[in-house]
Amino acid sequence: MMSESSRRIRIRNVSLAVSAVLLAATTACGTEAGPGSGSSGGASGGSADGKPTVTAAMYPLQWLAERVGGPDAAVTSLTKPGVEPHDLELSPIQVGGLEKTGLVVYIKGIQPAVDEAVEQHAADRAFDAATAVTPLPAVAEEEHHGEEGHEHGDVDHDPHLWLDPARFATVATELGERLAAADPAHAQGYRDRAAATATELTALDQELAKGLASCSSDAIVTSHAAFSYLADRYKLHQIGISGLDPDAEPSPARLAEVAKVAKQEKVTTIFTETLVSPKVAEILAQEVGAKTAVLDPVESQPSNGDYLSAMRQNLSALQEALSCS
Repeated sequence: MMSESSRRIRIRNVSLAVSAVLLAATTACGTEAGPGSGSSGGASGGSADGKPTVTAAMYPLQWLAERVGGPDAAVTSLTKPGVEPHDLELSPIQVGGLEKTGLVVYIKGIQPAVDEAVEQHAADRAFDAATAVTPLPAVAEEEHHGEEGHEHGDVDHDPHLWLDPARFATVATELGERLAAADPAHAQGYRDRAAATATELTALDQELAKGLASCSSDAIVTSHAAFSYLADRYKLHQIGISGLDPDAEPSPARLAEVAKVAKQEKVTTIFTETLVSPKVAEILAQEVGAKTAVLDPVESQPSNGDYLSAMRQNLSALQEALSCS
């Protein structure tokens, strides 16, 4: 009969063997993960084919990293298409992938799970895009009292900076420099693509400015206050039903306040979003005698198109809602 001491040793050896198998499986998954997983193969920040790896926190940053990185970098995203980025929870494999990736591109304050993982596993290889520009302050809490939702991290600025193409162009330039420093062999390629992307974004900015220069109204009622950068850039007045968090439930007092302002401003359109339930916006639209339309915060990859086309669709929706000439 096996002694108690021998049984303990055998159990311990079996446990160690199982742990080793699980670790090997986890490592294999991490090296084979595709786009959207947030993991990348290779070691020391390189992919399986030797390219520097870039992990983007969410779609607009993925779009930018792919434009600037081009054929010289392997880009993955932590947030899969169709997933509300504010609610993202990272898997152990995704967190482990952050320890290997060459550069993490994120915006502190919009995805708490990403903020925490970056701080713990990639603080020395992270680029917070908000540090490249002068960010706008967060919507004052008193403007949306009574809401219940997730916190937007320990920051006092609005993180939705990609909705201002001019600021996003600045981020593109800085990302090019970050990649050039990390991969000197392809530095000129990164800088050239960053410059080309910044030019595209500048052209988009001019298109939006021209298209919104002469409108009958400047008031936009949105599902949540994600459009401060767009409103600030093009001299619009944003009225958010909810604050920065799209999951927050507006109080009855807030709904009454928005309805009152919408009537005063003769608002004809209440804007909904692609990843947020339109129910509250639809009820408000009925209350004020308005219709609904989609204004995309471009937090997830559009089902048809990309960042540029989504922003142009936003322009068309705004021009119709605001009666722009």
